[in-house]
Order: sequence, then C-alpha cells, then structure tokens
Amino acid sequence: MSNEILSVGIDVGTTTTQVIFSKLVFENSANYFTVPKVSIVEKEVIYKSDIYFTPLLKYSLIDMDGLTDIILREYEKAGFDKEDVKTGAVIITGESARKENSETVLNGLSEYAGDFVVATAGPDLEAIIAGKGSGAYQYSMDHGKVIVNLDIGGGTTNVVVFDNGNVYSKGCWNLGGRIIRIDNEGTVEYISDSAKTIIESLGLDEKVVIGNIIDRRINDMIINKMAQLIAQILGVCPPEKLLEKLRTSGSSEFFLPENIDAICFSGGVAEAIYNKVENDDYNYGDIGIGFGTAVGRQEQISRFPIIQPKETIRATVVGAGIYTTSVTGSTIYFDREILPLKSIPVLKVSKEIESECYYGNSSKLKDNISWFLEQSGSESAVIAIYGKINPEYHEVVNIAKCIAESHMELMSRKNLIVCVENDMAKALGQQIIKVLGDEKSIICIDGIKVESNDYLDLGEPVINDLAIPVIIKTLIYG
Repeated sequence: MSNEILSVGIDVGTTTTQVIFSKLVFENSANYFTVPKVSIVEKEVIYKSDIYFTPLLKYSLIDMDGLTDIILREYEKAGFDKEDVKTGAVIITGESARKENSETVLNGLSEYAGDFVVATAGPDLEAIIAGKGSGAYQYSMDHGKVIVNLDIGGGTTNVVVFDNGNVYSKGCWNLGGRIIRIDNEGTVEYISDSAKTIIESLGLDEKVVIGNIIDRRINDMIINKMAQLIAQILGVCPPEKLLEKLRTSGSSEFFLPENIDAICFSGGVAEAIYNKVENDDYNYGDIGIGFGTAVGRQEQISRFPIIQPKETIRATVVGAGIYTTSVTGSTIYFDREILPLKSIPVLKVSKEIESECYYGNSSKLKDNISWFLEQSGSESAVIAIYGKINPEYHEVVNIAKCIAESHMELMSRKNLIVCVENDMAKALGQQIIKVLGDEKSIICIDGIKVESNDYLDLGEPVINDLAIPVIIKTLIYG
C-alpha cells in the first residue's frame, strides 16, 4: 500500500530565487504478520522553475510583491494550486536571511505556497539541506565515506561533513560570490560587511570604494584571499583570526574529522569551480565567477579528491523540496482533528530527567518545562524524550503520569505533543490519555530524532493513518 503527496521547495537566496515541485511516495513495507513500517520509498523532482534574481527594493529589503509574483507564476506554469501541495519548505538563505523584512517575507511566502509548507531559516539547517540536495549525503551513505560539502552561494559558504550518511558537523561563513557587486564596467556598486572585513585585512579599504572602478589586480587579491579562507575551513592550512570574524551568527562550531575521503561543491559559485569559467568580466554583476575560479585553482584545496555533485546552483532548493520531510514510526497515538500543526518549539528532555520520570518523579521535568517556556517565550512545547526500546509496563505508566501532570500544571490550555526517539509512542499515548481523559487532544509520535531549539511541523496522516509526515526545522533570522 502506498500514498503519494506533492512537495514544494522554495529557496530565496542572496542572489537567486528558485522553486521545485517533487513527488514523495510513502509505503508500508511490512507484511501482514509484523508491525507496520511506513517509509518514504521514492523522491522525484517533477518540475524545476527558471532561476530568478532575488528581487530587492534596496540592499536591505526584499521585494515581497516581486517574490510573490515569481511564486504564483511558477505554480501556474507547473500546473499546481497551493491546495495540491501537502508538504515542503520555503527556506531563506545567505544574506537574504539578514534583510530587514526577512521574517515577514518568509512567513508570507509559506502562506502562498501551501497550508503545510514550512518557513525555515538558519545556517546549520541550510548546510545540511544543501549537502543532501547536492548528492553528497547520498554518496557518503552509499560508499561509507566521509564527504565534506561546501555550498558557496551569493552571501555565505555553508559546510557540512557527512560520515557514512550521518551529520558529523556543520558550519557557515559569510563568504560568497555576491558580497561585492560590480557592474560590467568594473564599478563597485555594493560592499557587504563581510567583504569590508576582508578588504580591511588586506589593507585595501582605500582602494575598494563604492562608485570607483576596481583594479583587476586588487580584485584578484580579494578573490584569492577568499579562496584561501575556504582552504582554511577545510583544514589544509592554519586558520587565521579573519576566518572567525566571518563566521555567520547562529552557526554551530565547526570541526573536522581526522580523515576526509572527498569534498563536493554546490551553490551558484560551484558552477565556476567545476566548469572553469574564464573571469573576463563581471557577468552576473558580482565577483562570483572570479571567486569560483580562484577556489578551483587553489593548490591546497586540490589535495582532496573532488566529486561531481548531482546539483550545484539548485542544491538547496532540491534539498528543501525532497529532504526536509521525514515520517514517524507507525506505533503512534494522535488526534487527527488537530493536524496539521506548525512551528511547535521542541524541548529535548535530558536522559537524567527522563530516568527520574521512569520512577515516577516529575519535579525535575516540571522545572525543565517551566524554564523552557520562559526562555522560548512560548505557551507550548513538544516534549521530546529518548524512550526505551523494551520498557517495563510500570515505567510507561510512571513516565506517562509525569508528562501528563506536567502538562496539566504548565500547558493545560494547549495540546500535548510528545516525541519519542524509540518505538513506544502508542503505549505511552494510551497511558497519558488515561490520566488526562478523552476530552484532551494529544499527539504522541516516535521514530523521530530532535534536539532542543528545533521546531516541529506535523502533517496530515498517510497510509490510512499509519504515520505522520514530519518536518524538523530551525528558525534563525539575522
């Protein structure tokens, strides 16, 4: 038995905006004598939009009307209405995430895109999505290798390390092809804050000025420095203080494994890395071609085997369209009427507090929930626990009572949502409802791994209510 749903991916980047539509097929692969197991068995991109320059009103403001026109035009060309779309993501990336109206634009676009299309922003998530969209994730998983994907866009370089398909680390730096904008005559039109930092480190702040024509030699000094910074990220030369200054706000601490089997580039700048485009002019009104060319000829970077990506400029939008949605386990308990749900903050309960709950002690859990609600400014939270693979009956009863009591005391006006990493959600949900009563709406899902500060989106059930599509996201604006 299978279900098919339509997913959309929308990427609003520093330089470009793109839309894709994809088909996700869910299937119950279990036989009649085993517990149902629902998984996504097919992901196929069925429509790719044109690639548009991200419309701006000015350098600090995104043109919401212009973006909306792009989205509506591409929906019409693809032959879909927003009601057809059941899942997907609008992701805002690079410098676009730091525009004055980025949050308003993102939330507005998600409404145009579909009822369960999530709005998401944040450098860590972008790095992972791009690494999956480029094919680096699949390559790492298929070959059991350590692969580093560097997604170099207009405003940022998002880096993720996959080890046998698992995320080892991720990071982001304000290095991109559009941090300096230059017209066809070589006149400087825009210099970002990160570009100013690089220019000042080279002692060129009096020579690179908006309105002046940039000397080719000066331009080469800047792009070669940027390529050297990419080499520093990869650990092939010692990092300098400048690299730390360029780290994107909200990015995780990045660290490398002892051995890297290969690297992969994606993003718009990657086109120039792989295709060796000659930097004869500023074709796209920026330094992107020159930056990519400099990275491609950087000797220290060339020490690594470099694999060909499946996607370069479309890596993030493909990742947003087909890799943001996962599916719960089938041993779940839920009230269908309150779905779908969007943007519920996640509290990941520590193993120590969870252990106390198995003995029926709820005081630490209540303290933890109270602290989280105060810190997050939210009235509700997904209570996420690790769970046990084979819990004793009394353990399920005890932790259910602790969760239910904590909910009634601290979040009684909201629905109770519990996320369990291991498969025990159905039994746990049944025990919680015994404490709360049938009039209370609860959702208890399993098979999903989350962390604190994630946000959870839950879609409408699939495969005759056996499982629920889930999107785990971060929301970080500049």
